[in-house]
Amino acid sequence: MSRHPDSSEIRRNQILDAATTVFVRQGFQHARMDDIVEESGLSKGTLYWYFKSKEDIINAILRRLFTGELANLESLLEAEGTVSERLVLLTSDRVNGMKRMSSLVPIIFEFYAVAVHQQWVKQFIGEYFQQFRKLLEDLIQQGIDRGEFRPVNATEAAISLASMYEGLTIHWLMDPQTVQWDILSESSIPLLLDGLKVRP
Repeated sequence: MSRHPDSSEIRRNQILDAATTVFVRQGFQHARMDDIVEESGLSKGTLYWYFKSKEDIINAILRRLFTGELANLESLLEAEGTVSERLVLLTSDRVNGMKRMSSLVPIIFEFYAVAVHQQWVKQFIGEYFQQFRKLLEDLIQQGIDRGEFRPVNATEAAISLASMYEGLTIHWLMDPQTVQWDILSESSIPLLLDGLKVRP
C-alpha cells in the first residue's frame, strides 16, 4: 500500500520549492525569508512554523538534492543483473537527473561555493561523497566476488568511477552545449568498466 504524503510534508515541499526558485534567482546571500514567503504564497507564520531560519531551509534543500541518489544506489546493490549492467543503469539515472536539474545549476554552484566558508555544508557534501564512494565500492566488490571484475582495489576503482561522474557533472554544468552527458556517459563509463572486466 503506497504512502500518501500528509499535509505537513506537502507544505514543507511547497516551501522548499519556493525557496529553491528564490535562491536560483537571487542567490543565498541576497534572498530574504520575505521573498520565500511571497514566492510560496503562504503566510510568514506558516513559513516559520516549518523553518526557523534561512539556514534551516538551505540545509533542507541540500539534503533533498544530495540524498535521493544514495537511496537509488543502495537499491542497485540488491537488484538483478550484472554489476556492469547496474552501473550503466546508474549512469542513465544520473543523466536523467542532470537533465531534470538543469534549472538548478546556479544553486548547485552556490552549495560548492558556500562549502568553502561554511563547515557544516562542507561536512555534509563530504559525507555524501564518502557514502557515494562506499556504495560504489560495495558494488564493484560484488562484481569482483562474482568473478565479473578483475581482483582490483575496489576502493581505488570506486574513487575513479566517482571522480568520472563528478568530473562530467562539473564540465556539463560549465559547458552544457559541448559536454553532453548522455553521449559521453555512453562512452566514458563503459570504457572504465571494460578495464575492470575479467579477460577470457
